[in-house]
Amino acid sequence: MGSSADGRVVWITGAGSGIGRAAAIEAAAAGWRVALTGRREAALEATADAVREAGGSALVLPGDATSDPVVRASLERIDATWGRLDALVLAAGLNAPERRWADHDLPTFDEIVRVNLTGPAHLVTEALPLLRASGGVVVFVSSYSAWAFNPIAGVAYSASKAGLSALSRTLNAQEAVAGVRSCHLCPGDVNTDFLGHRPQVPSDDARAVMLQPADVARSIRFVLEAPAHVRFDELVVSPVSQT
Repeated sequence: MGSSADGRVVWITGAGSGIGRAAAIEAAAAGWRVALTGRREAALEATADAVREAGGSALVLPGDATSDPVVRASLERIDATWGRLDALVLAAGLNAPERRWADHDLPTFDEIVRVNLTGPAHLVTEALPLLRASGGVVVFVSSYSAWAFNPIAGVAYSASKAGLSALSRTLNAQEAVAGVRSCHLCPGDVNTDFLGHRPQVPSDDARAVMLQPADVARSIRFVLEAPAHVRFDELVVSPVSQT
């Protein structure tokens, strides 16, 4: 590949669209080998095609990234295929239009927390042996609302994304001895399909002034390619229009 990443391997969840897909393409362009996980296999295959067009290698691992058996099987395939894991980009996320105490329901709350917080915690736990061996990097794709409280982000979403900050901080505090580094990445408004979960879906004009997935992907690449002695504990990326 002739790249600065030197054949390193990144595993990206939520890789079928949006930030996850853009991160995969950006990483491939930098020479990373990319493992792709998401629930929609056809979307992952489209991302894999884009990764290969960018000059990278792709491994498609369809499934639910919150399922422990899926995570373990995926890690086994990554290890068997490439023999290493150097980074995680945890970009899978969930929200719902019902975001207030007055209208949300507990099953939906539990599902949002499972996808946004519990799932990443389980996945990192399973991946830590490989990350310790490589001195790897974890990027939690969180939210601007986890950095600056936003009352319209939602009860479950706000709580779960704020929790990612604690996961990232404890990783940095406890795993630095193994060279593991973690970044709590907090993007502002991003023009993705995720906007369809808002109570009021933004207009085309509103979307045009938001961050685009490629903007966030470049930030992720910046974190991934930092020297081994450099850590970005928290990175906030927002459009000029963010309020």
